[in-house]
Amino acid sequence: MKLMIASDIHGSASYCEQMLDAFRREKAKRLLILGDILYHGPRNDLPKGYAPKEVTAMLNGQKENLLCVRGNCDTEVDQMVLDFPVMADYCLLELPGESGGTVTIFATHGHVYHLKHLPPLKGGDIFLTGHTHIPACDEFTDGDGKTHRYLNPGSVSIPKEGSAHSYMIYENGGFCWKNMQGEEYMTWKTDSRF
Repeated sequence: MKLMIASDIHGSASYCEQMLDAFRREKAKRLLILGDILYHGPRNDLPKGYAPKEVTAMLNGQKENLLCVRGNCDTEVDQMVLDFPVMADYCLLELPGESGGTVTIFATHGHVYHLKHLPPLKGGDIFLTGHTHIPACDEFTDGDGKTHRYLNPGSVSIPKEGSAHSYMIYENGGFCWKNMQGEEYMTWKTDSRF
């Protein structure tokens, strides 16, 4: 299964359109959006092409392809205009791994559960968030001594720390980070995790 992962659109119609172009180009089965869909938030400048109504129409046109979790900028008012669920704080994904096993991913935005406040994880689980707007692929050990991998796709519209406007692809047990033009800049295979 090929899954595209993106986060932090923040109401940018320009970057939402690029994200959906990438989704079509990648031919992924689903697009997982890790929150902060329509609103830019009080700490961010307006992103290029800020037009939440346009973003709403674009995403509603793809509703059958979307999986979403709630970001700190997403509210019940947003859910009133979006035709797909966006209010879950997290989702748990069991995806096929490279060597026939499964990969367990705890996906959340990152404002409720984050590296300093972890959800319950089994050893080897992948902790996937957005929120920071910074791409990441780091191994960490929790308070119980279990090892996990922290992943972040970065931001579609407001990247930070000099990172690219980006998304991730999961396929065959591997993760690939790409800029909005589809150029790969980082990879990680689940079989190399621990």
